[in-house]
Amino acid sequence: MNIAIPAGKNWFGHPRGLTVLFLTEMWEMFSFYGMRAILVYYMTKHLVMDQGYASLVYGTYAAFAYFTPVAGGWVADRWLGKRNAVIIGGSTMALGHFLMTFEPAFFAALVLIALGNGLFLPSLASQIEGLYRDGDERSKTAYNIYYVGINLGGFMAPLVCGTLGEVYGWHYGFAAAGVGMLVSLVIYLGGARYLPAEPRRGVLPASARRPVDRAVRERFALLITIAAIVVVFRGAYEQNGNTLPLWIDTGVDRQLGDAWTIPMTWFQSINSLAVFAFTPLLVAYWVRKAKRGTETPLLRRMAFGAAIVAASFIVLGVLAAWHDSHGLRVSWVWVFAWFVVFTIGELHILPVGLALFGRLAPEGFRATSIATWFFAGFFGNLLAGGLGTLWSRMGHGGFFVLMGCFAGASALLLRALGTRVGDLDRHRDPAYKVVGAR
Repeated sequence: MNIAIPAGKNWFGHPRGLTVLFLTEMWEMFSFYGMRAILVYYMTKHLVMDQGYASLVYGTYAAFAYFTPVAGGWVADRWLGKRNAVIIGGSTMALGHFLMTFEPAFFAALVLIALGNGLFLPSLASQIEGLYRDGDERSKTAYNIYYVGINLGGFMAPLVCGTLGEVYGWHYGFAAAGVGMLVSLVIYLGGARYLPAEPRRGVLPASARRPVDRAVRERFALLITIAAIVVVFRGAYEQNGNTLPLWIDTGVDRQLGDAWTIPMTWFQSINSLAVFAFTPLLVAYWVRKAKRGTETPLLRRMAFGAAIVAASFIVLGVLAAWHDSHGLRVSWVWVFAWFVVFTIGELHILPVGLALFGRLAPEGFRATSIATWFFAGFFGNLLAGGLGTLWSRMGHGGFFVLMGCFAGASALLLRALGTRVGDLDRHRDPAYKVVGAR
């Protein structure tokens, strides 16, 4: 079934709907990362949880925030429709964020945020591909632009929610996250006319649904394989919100001058700041390569990114081990540099992977395909939570090196898979059998 693509002028060289999705996701990520920036600190400092238990709670919550999109994407594709799913999911998440301001509702609030996220996340991102016609090369870079929106929200969140939490009380930070979610919903509703149309009830007629044939099963088999490898990567990557903040609090010299100490939550904004700085450069570089016909296949690009993240963790481990052995704290300058390198690697794998899943999605299964990508975050965060329990049992340097090994293993697996299946991003025909393709 063909969905009408909104007509009209472009904004910034892309369909106007991309700007709507960009801003909607930016404020949703403001709420998500705002809560995340203070979650571990809230549990260990305010609720006085044991570090290992707090890491498990964090990992489990983050895992289910990625698991629920699997069911949410199916519900959006087959029942609610993407627009209704975004509205219902966003409203549920806003309620959960405001409930975080009440201590007795802590676990219930986490459940609501995870459930709402399940409807919101795949339903919003899966509308990107519908803004472009087949063969429109702009769709490749659209996900990188969308990823900037994610990180713009991520940049503001620690500065606003983190500062409110550290200075005035953690509950003020959670309330600010709730306000951000409401702003996201207002933007989405206000810009709905620029988004792809869909059936009124959000359900494709049975006659228009694509059957789950062999080609679809093979396509999803490949997507699941990629997602499984990304799980290994996320086991290391997700430490940036789990154990890394704990290390920044105790193992990093945050003194700036003689009279001011950098708030610990602010360091989580460096990642997003680096996204702003490097995304335009990387996109311009990839576009030039595509025009010359020398574009790097997406799976190889992902493998390169995982290798960069692996190297960054290993270097961080060496720094942490050396400073611990001398009874010193690592300078905040090293942490800033680490985040920059870490982010360059991230930009090669996470937005690229999202683009790959969007482009390989069989017609009629786009939200489900995007949900499969986010499903990797479920097991990845469970793995990260389990690995986080080792933080208090082993040296910090050794822990970071171990994370480097996990990221390195994912790089090797992605490279091997890329060699086997070839240049997938050149094939968008849903009937194309990618498994075993060269």
